[in-house]
Amino acid sequence: MKMQMNRNRKLTCPDIKMATKSVGMANKGPSYGMSRQVQDKIDSKYDPELEQILVEWISRQCGSGVGRPEAGKLGFQTWLKDGCILSELINSLFPGDKPIKKIQSSPMAFKQMEQISQFLNAAEKYGVTKTDMFQTVDLWEGKDLAAVQRTLSALGSLAVTKEEGTYNGDPNWFFKKAQENKRDFSDEQLKAGKNVIGLQMGSNKGASQEGMSYGRPRQIL
Repeated sequence: MKMQMNRNRKLTCPDIKMATKSVGMANKGPSYGMSRQVQDKIDSKYDPELEQILVEWISRQCGSGVGRPEAGKLGFQTWLKDGCILSELINSLFPGDKPIKKIQSSPMAFKQMEQISQFLNAAEKYGVTKTDMFQTVDLWEGKDLAAVQRTLSALGSLAVTKEEGTYNGDPNWFFKKAQENKRDFSDEQLKAGKNVIGLQMGSNKGASQEGMSYGRPRQIL
């Protein structure tokens, strides 16, 4: 009878609060510790001076329609978060066909992340290496805005280096990348080169030691 009563007992407000608290404590991750230290270290790499250069460049490159963000990491993230400005930026650097055909602002998270992904794909096509590329969550969740700065700096350096007439900004903002000096040689030139190398190295074909002397013979007294 006692067991039946316990089974049928209605949960009171204190019971519900206690159960909710227990679930919340089970799902809640640590607020401090190693994860906080790692995030602080990542945040310390963010460069406020570089932020000013990137904002100025993007504003010139894309036009006044993109506006300007509030100073600081949060303002920078909010400005770029939906991926639209980034998409306009990368499109402006391509002299011919634009890589991103549709740029549309959306309040939906997955649409914004999709737009960022399109920018990243186009940036890689432009020449930004994978090691210089940020991840979508680095921008959208604000996990590593220093990585976002690194990608945009690499993009600016490529634009200055290519000299295709699409870069709109101070060329001193970004350094020029070292360009590979490729040379095309004809078959005749390659064959001639091999002959020169053969002559420089010499040949021992048909050589012998006949007639060769190696100093004075030793005298035996």
